[in-house]
Amino acid sequence: MDDNGTPGREYRMEELAEAAGIPVRTLRFYRERRLLPPPRRDGRIAWYSDDHLARLRTITALLDRGHTLGGIAELIGAWENGRTLDGVAELLGLEGALTSPWSDETPVRLTPQELADYFGEEVSAENLTAALDIGYIVVDGEDVVHISRRLLEASAALVREGIPLSAVLDAGRAVRDHVDAMAEVFTQVIKEHVLVPHQGPLSGEDHPAAETLDRLRPLAKNIVDAEMSLAMDRRMRAETDIWLRPRAATGAAADGAVGADREVGEASAPCRAPRGATCESGAVESDWGGTRATTE
Repeated sequence: MDDNGTPGREYRMEELAEAAGIPVRTLRFYRERRLLPPPRRDGRIAWYSDDHLARLRTITALLDRGHTLGGIAELIGAWENGRTLDGVAELLGLEGALTSPWSDETPVRLTPQELADYFGEEVSAENLTAALDIGYIVVDGEDVVHISRRLLEASAALVREGIPLSAVLDAGRAVRDHVDAMAEVFTQVIKEHVLVPHQGPLSGEDHPAAETLDRLRPLAKNIVDAEMSLAMDRRMRAETDIWLRPRAATGAAADGAVGADREVGEASAPCRAPRGATCESGAVESDWGGTRATTE
């Protein structure tokens, strides 16, 4: 049940794995290792709750921090038994605040045909391998699960604009490296100025850092969005200047050549002044209809 006493959402195994962004076989493995509490049984159907989803996100977060599955099992066991293992129980008491996702990304399950509908002939062994390596997709049986509907839609839109999928993936890999570095900056700031000053026996929602973390999520996103927009302005101005400069020089040279040709043409044009009258060029019409130079 949720905080209001109403039943929360329940998931079948496949739905829970998709919501957590992991393959079904990984979920089965976690269950066999007893990293998850038993599901609710309704006949032969196992139903998982939001608590199971939160536990899976905790496991993923701890794995990302370098913990082994054996160490995670020990930490979870200590937490469930109420023991403090060098302060780990207190840290895990912040599970909701620390592991609540900063993103609103929705995983997408795709059949091979649906993947082809998105990317057409760009679906190749090389591109699939690159997407797997970056972490955009995971293989689950005959299907693939993309980690983010927004990234999937954006990638497909770029391909429709004529950008090869391989170039999109190369850019995605570079962006991933840069945003990981930005996330490291924010993480260190949070650790130094939020988590460390509030170390103490409180856990869960009572911990003073939990509310601070909730407030920091949108602030961090706003900072990154603003800095990205400003950086794109700077780079596009610089690239536009570089792109236009040789074209402007070429245009100026062409205009100069046209002006010179016009002057030559005007100087060599025959004088059509009335017979005996002086042309502006200093010539007079001759008896034969041509021109002859006058002398002062």
